[in-house]
Amino acid sequence: MLNALRNFLNKPDIELGPPAPDTPFVAIGDIHGRIDLLTRLLPRLPDLPIICVGDYVDRGDHSAEVLRLLMERTDITCLSGNHEDMMLKFIDTPEQGGRWLLHGGMQTVASFGLGGISPSARGEELVKLRDVFVKTMGDEMLTWLRDLPTLWQSGNVAVLHAGADPAQPIADQKPQTLRWGHPAFLTTPRTDGMWVVHGHTVVDAAIAEGGRIAIDTGAYATDCLTAAIIETGQVRFETA
Repeated sequence: MLNALRNFLNKPDIELGPPAPDTPFVAIGDIHGRIDLLTRLLPRLPDLPIICVGDYVDRGDHSAEVLRLLMERTDITCLSGNHEDMMLKFIDTPEQGGRWLLHGGMQTVASFGLGGISPSARGEELVKLRDVFVKTMGDEMLTWLRDLPTLWQSGNVAVLHAGADPAQPIADQKPQTLRWGHPAFLTTPRTDGMWVVHGHTVVDAAIAEGGRIAIDTGAYATDCLTAAIIETGQVRFETA
């Protein structure tokens, strides 16, 4: 047992090769209610599988329209982000939903045609808001949101929302980590040869470096929604 542990600790790091998905694909960064940018970007993309990294709602003004479009596009794989997580937690425990409203939930509620909501709402007001919100959203959309996966992988490329624990295999990551990130994700390289495509952390320009491909260019504030086209040995970006 001791020798096995020594061998593990002395094992050399796996050299990071180029991204090598089993098949080329496209990953789209955080949309945050920007239906205008999404509908502008989609026609510019090659005819490849499309993966969205999450955060479809909040901050932008058209979250409902984004969700409806993505639900209709059954050819697009949608992952769950931390803003979908906050919204679902509000639905499950509305009395604690003030955090979501303050972090973009007000815009999402308004996009479903529900007005007159104060961000300082508490208690029974939040329960009533939840009830009307869920009724307006409908069972089909709510089920779709609850069923969103947190991880998609092809070859040595994993797509997720926020980040992953660099010390754990991709397949063993907790959904909470994939949605909200890990403290060491941006500072500690992986040693398993995996590339991670992610959103969540806003960057001035999309970048593929050191095993991470960052594609959240802050669409809701910058008017720039980014997609990464990933092929073996090559990553290029398209923006709208």
